[in-house]
Amino acid sequence: MSGLRSLTTRVLPFADAASDSLPLGQLLRLSLFQVSVGMASVMLLGTLNRVMIVELSLPAMIVAFMIALPVLIAPFRALLGFRSDTHISAIGWKRVPYIWFGSLWQFGGLAVMPFALLVLGGDVYHEVPFAGEILAALAFLMTGLGLHMTQTAGLALASDRATDETRPRVVALLYVMFLVGMGISALIIGGLLSNYSDLRLIRVVQGAAVAGIALNLIALWKQESIRPSTREERAAPRPLFRDAWNDYAQGGQAGRLLACVFVGTMAFNMQDVLLEPYGGEILGLSVSATTLLTALWAAGALAGFAWAGQRLAKGSNAYRLAGGGILAGIWAFSLVIFAAPMQANVLFYAGATLIGFGSGLFAVSTLTAAMTMPSRGTAGRGLALGAWGAAQATAAGLAIALGGTLRDWIGAMATSGTWGEALNTPATGYSFVYHAEIGLLFVTLVILGPLVRTSGPLTQAENPQGLGLADFPT
Repeated sequence: MSGLRSLTTRVLPFADAASDSLPLGQLLRLSLFQVSVGMASVMLLGTLNRVMIVELSLPAMIVAFMIALPVLIAPFRALLGFRSDTHISAIGWKRVPYIWFGSLWQFGGLAVMPFALLVLGGDVYHEVPFAGEILAALAFLMTGLGLHMTQTAGLALASDRATDETRPRVVALLYVMFLVGMGISALIIGGLLSNYSDLRLIRVVQGAAVAGIALNLIALWKQESIRPSTREERAAPRPLFRDAWNDYAQGGQAGRLLACVFVGTMAFNMQDVLLEPYGGEILGLSVSATTLLTALWAAGALAGFAWAGQRLAKGSNAYRLAGGGILAGIWAFSLVIFAAPMQANVLFYAGATLIGFGSGLFAVSTLTAAMTMPSRGTAGRGLALGAWGAAQATAAGLAIALGGTLRDWIGAMATSGTWGEALNTPATGYSFVYHAEIGLLFVTLVILGPLVRTSGPLTQAENPQGLGLADFPT
């Protein structure tokens, strides 16, 4: 039996992430909240932007701003994480209230989303000025608030329950489940929307809302211990956010790291609202075919996770790995650019996969650096996760809005004949955005350089191990 247990630990995925405080069954059940977040992310960044631009014929600029609206909440992720670190209730819960209310916001946003989009697209008659814009904006804001609140508090809860030894593997499992949730959801949603209609859109989006809150309820059940607080504890003043942030910032070069995360995320995410419409408008791909791009992106990101784990196990520097992700992104956008003039779908799919690989490698490496940056006491795990998430999500939202605006503006000028016959094509607007992303990736390399120099040379572990789940970064 001892040999069987040892074999199970080595072979069964994620078995080595379990501990006495967080058994494998409870860990896998808790990870379902990441599947819910991944499913909602696919709806926002994949399916809905394609439907709004192609099927509902909305301008890409409006679509980009709608998808960017949830990111208005992103700068508060650090505050949300800090509040869950220091929350004191009569029941004794810290993380569960934030995950629960985040689930409700996510459910509400997705529940009203399809009706708001139909009003916005003009399929529903109304006499109220800007009703579609207001309803759609509220739906996207509600969904975004739910995503950020649920993910930040959920990751912090899992980190609390894990031991020091298993915490890296637990956090790795949760991020892998996020990508798996995106990949599976993309396949299911793409299949359901292969024969598009307004009624089918309503069913799919509202079905995702119900599935999301069901997954989060299952994930939360009996996950956090109830430790009733005293009246004196509840009356005591709470720590100040600025004090905790100063502790975190003084632990290292947090400002440059977060600037690197911000610019690099902008470089990788300006195409988020454009990649699927690019495949549909320029390459003539169907809705189901372009939705598969999200699955390819998730597969590439998983490969980036695996590569990061292997290199870190051998002593690689996290900042150098981030630079490798940036270089992969430069190759990826080059492939996407050449897919249009060559009419090569293979290059397009390869570029989408490589975008996932580069962005995943960059994200994991910078998150590793952020989580291991020392603090001086009041900066908890929720704050560290929230700071990295705030920088990343804020940059993603701004990049999405900027990408859609540039595509519309440059595309309109090109198709009007202003720049000559050679550029008089709808692909010009998309190509300009992809070239801008390559430029931002080079800027990110410039910001990253001093961090690489001050973090020391590339090292080699004394006894390098093979790739395993324990090697995944925190």
